Amino acid sequence: MKGRYYSLNEYLQSEFGEKVYKLALDLGVTCPNRDGRLDTRGCIFCLAGSSHFAAAEGDINQKIDKAKALVANKTKANRFIAYFQSYTNTYAPIEFLRQSFFAAASRADIAAISIATRPDCLGAEVLDLLSEINAIKPLWIELGLQTSNAESAKYIRRCYENDVYIAAVAELKKRNITVITHIILGLPNESEADMLNSVKFAVTAGTDGIKLQLLHILQGTDLATDYQKGNFSTLSLEEYTQILFECLKIIPPEIVVHRLTGDAPKKHLIAPLWSGDKKRVINYINRQMEEQNIVQGSGRE
Repeated sequence: MKGRYYSLNEYLQSEFGEKVYKLALDLGVTCPNRDGRLDTRGCIFCLAGSSHFAAAEGDINQKIDKAKALVANKTKANRFIAYFQSYTNTYAPIEFLRQSFFAAASRADIAAISIATRPDCLGAEVLDLLSEINAIKPLWIELGLQTSNAESAKYIRRCYENDVYIAAVAELKKRNITVITHIILGLPNESEADMLNSVKFAVTAGTDGIKLQLLHILQGTDLATDYQKGNFSTLSLEEYTQILFECLKIIPPEIVVHRLTGDAPKKHLIAPLWSGDKKRVINYINRQMEEQNIVQGSGRE
């Protein structure tokens, strides 16, 4: 056996005893990289309004019901994860956050809450609120690390230092809150070693889960401008898959791998175009896993 990894499906079955499905929700918040506190341009790869699967209209209950309707033909799940996906979902007035998160957590059909945010948007009041939510329903906090390479972080306009991420993970872990870390594979001018170092960095910091995401070039972003100038190239499917497998080999089996790749809105996708065919990508990765004997298996056995 060359490798194993703890898949999200395996974790969900173990944790909840049934299939649950993630509902992407748009809380209608912004980001300190967009409202002028840190910058007005956003991260270099981020297209405003590109969370194309997130239910955006209505109050929280209406958003959840709409999201359930959108996925009704995809899943027979009876319970769901409320995923506050778009932008920075702890960057808003505390009472607004309280009402929103408690509304989701109080629903019988919501098995867990997942909140995407930035490590520098977890103040004392927010952490206290998250502890309250975690006492009601399992809570996941998803942190956008993207890279541990300081030059890459500066280039993508992440606008916080690595030690901010380390401190945020430590504060969340003190409160027994599950941490999931987003890492982008294929950032401009990063070597395979840089990407593996980002994974090692998140593991060492204490993350409970990792999302591995292919770099997408989207129309209307500053990253697209650099790409069209020929400043860098994107990974091929074959290159991405091999780097992905090297990442899986160094992720401890108790850490959940929440994502192996990712897709982007096709109407905005410039590159890599192969990523637009999700079925082909997943089939290729699965075939390569079989050939290289990389299997699913948790660290709880």
